Order: sequence, then structure tokens, then C-alpha cells
Amino acid sequence: MEQPQIRSDLTELRDLVRQFVDERDWDKFHSPKNLATALSVEASELLEPFQWLASGDSRELGDAKLDGIRHEMADVLMYLIRLADKLDVDLFEAVLAKMDINRAKYPADKVRGDSRKYTDYKT
Repeated sequence: MEQPQIRSDLTELRDLVRQFVDERDWDKFHSPKNLATALSVEASELLEPFQWLASGDSRELGDAKLDGIRHEMADVLMYLIRLADKLDVDLFEAVLAKMDINRAKYPADKVRGDSRKYTDYKT
């Protein structure tokens, strides 16, 4: 039952980002290549607060860093949503399809508690 709400939330976020971009006439800058590049940059910025920490859990980060991380996570999500919009990718459906692929690659009864990549498993 929760799936339609998730789709609605993603659609609402897509529309919000579209409106923001339209109000600033930035669509001309939002080629898929530029958006993928920006997404990568933002994902890298998300890593910075974790550099040199033992685990990066919330106790180790503190409120100020957590707030910055929250902003970087939002940037990553916004660029991902914008890229999906430009390429006409339904993120909800993409996640469902990828989960099916992951379930086949990583059967729970064979990989539970093991972090190796699926190519490292002997069948």
C-alpha cells in the first residue's frame, strides 16, 4: 500500500525541482552530462565530513556536520531527480527493477552477513 505514496512523493519532488529550475531559466544548463557531473560532485562533497572518522556515526559527527550532511544529501537527491527527469527515467520503477536484479545476484540465504561482491561467490 505504501508504494503509491512513494511515487507521489518522488513526483512532488520532481515538480518542485522543475519549478525551481524554470523560475531561474536554468534548464538550458541541465544536460544529462552536466547533471551527472553535478551529481558526482555533490556525492563527493557528501564524503568530506566523513573523511578520517573511525565510523562516521552520528555521535562522531555532531550536530553541525550532520546538518551539512543533510544538505549534501538533499543536493544529491535533487540532482538525481533532475537527471531522471531529463532522461525520462521513472526512479520508482528503476528501483523496483534493480531490487529484483539485486535479489537474484545476492540471495539472502547465501549472502547473509557477507559483504563480498556477487562475482566473488562460488556457486
